[in-house]
Amino acid sequence: MVETGREYVGRELENFATVLNWKRYWSSMILPYLGKRVLEVGAGIGSSTSVLTSMGSAERWLCLEPDHENIGLLQKAKGEGSLPESCEIRQGTLAVLRPEEAFDSVLYIDVLEHIEDDKSEIKRAASHLAPGGHLIVLAPAYPFLFSEFDRAIGHHRRYTHSMFVESYGDSLLMTSVRYLDCMGLLLSLGNRVLLHSSHPSKRQLSFWDRFLVPISRRVDRIVNYRFGRSILLVYEKTHEQHGT
Repeated sequence: MVETGREYVGRELENFATVLNWKRYWSSMILPYLGKRVLEVGAGIGSSTSVLTSMGSAERWLCLEPDHENIGLLQKAKGEGSLPESCEIRQGTLAVLRPEEAFDSVLYIDVLEHIEDDKSEIKRAASHLAPGGHLIVLAPAYPFLFSEFDRAIGHHRRYTHSMFVESYGDSLLMTSVRYLDCMGLLLSLGNRVLLHSSHPSKRQLSFWDRFLVPISRRVDRIVNYRFGRSILLVYEKTHEQHGT
């Protein structure tokens, strides 16, 4: 049976939809890799989709989302014009894709940490990448920062660069890895050690996005993206894979 629906346990998406400085920051780094055909796995409520599609020039953008409530919000956003006509909305996981469907890029924007078997997920995603296409992952960094907030929104893990070094098959080549948001790293560490908060408030998110993200954007570059709250990786599909 093909899996088409799954309930998303986290309800933080509405609050994080407002952090536009942060979204524009990491979006600017992945735009060169998107191409014309984009698959966004776990599109949520479309807040990242809206930013990316406004900055890029994709001809086809497939929003794949398992949660039925989020699907309704995506459809509403498209109907209101927040998402372009090039966006296709489909409920489900990678299992609902046709074998022949191929994309220039596959995106996991704060999604891979929600998937229990992340290694199998990456291998399946690679099978839907055209040769020369890119698989892009933005995920929370550092297992030692795992907190009540991570548990509350259904995270299985946080990542380090070394956790991605393991092979996902010889068809994928890691071409870029960066840690982003060094100031956010300090906030996350404070929450882990002192506050133990399961959900940041809108006021806290606004302060981080308005004042700290711009600082991170400058300092991250100075420290050569060696540490930060999030990790951003880009893989290139080097050739057609077999036996997936």
